[in-house]
Amino acid sequence: MPDDFDERAATWDDDPDTVQHARAAADAIRAAVSPQRSTRLLEYGAGTGLTSQALADDVGAITLAEPSTGMRAVLADKLAAGTLPGGTRIWDLDLSVDEPPDAQFDLIVTVMTLHHIHVLAPVLRAFADLLVDGGQLCIVDLEEEDGTFHAHNPDFDGHHGFARTALARELEAAGFIDVRFEPCFRIVEEQGSYPLFLATCTLDASTVSEPRAGEVRA
Repeated sequence: MPDDFDERAATWDDDPDTVQHARAAADAIRAAVSPQRSTRLLEYGAGTGLTSQALADDVGAITLAEPSTGMRAVLADKLAAGTLPGGTRIWDLDLSVDEPPDAQFDLIVTVMTLHHIHVLAPVLRAFADLLVDGGQLCIVDLEEEDGTFHAHNPDFDGHHGFARTALARELEAAGFIDVRFEPCFRIVEEQGSYPLFLATCTLDASTVSEPRAGEVRA
C-alpha cells in the first residue's frame, strides 16, 4: 500500500482536521440519503471508523471493512471501549483482490479510499454485489487534482482525484443509476487546497450483467 497506514493508525484520530473531515463527510451523506435506523451500513476503507462513528445514531447494523492491520487494531479497541456500537463487525477485506462476502447492505459509504485503488471496476462491481437492489452507494473523494495532494509520498501511484464524468461512467457500468455529484468539503494542505465531492448513486440490479452472490439466472 502506498501509504503506511499501519504505522499511522495509532495516532490517526489525534489530528483534529481528520476528525472534522469525517464529520463533514457524515453530515453530507446523512443529508443526501437520509439513512434510517434499519439501514445496514458498510463502510469500505473505514480506517479508524470516524465516519461510521458520526453516522452511528442514524443507521442500524454497522460493518467496517479495512485492509490495514493497524487500522483494524484501532477499530477493535474502539469496539471494546464502546466507542463503536456493540455488534459492529470488523472485516479484513480488500475488494481489489478478495471476493465479496456473502452479505447484503442497504448503504455503502467510502471516504478518501477509491483514489488509492488502481483499477476501480472490480471494486465497484463488488459494491453492487453487496448492496440490495435499490441500495445506495456514497463516495467522498478528491476532485481531479494536479498530483500535488500526495506530493509528500513520491511512491504514490493511485489516482490524482477523479473527473466526475469518467467516474460516473464507471459507476453506471457497474450497475448504478441516478449518479449525482455535489461539493462536500475542502482539505487544506501547505501545497494547496483540494475540493472533495460526494457522489451518490443507486443500485439497479436489473442492469448488472453477471449473477449476484447466491443468485441463479436462467
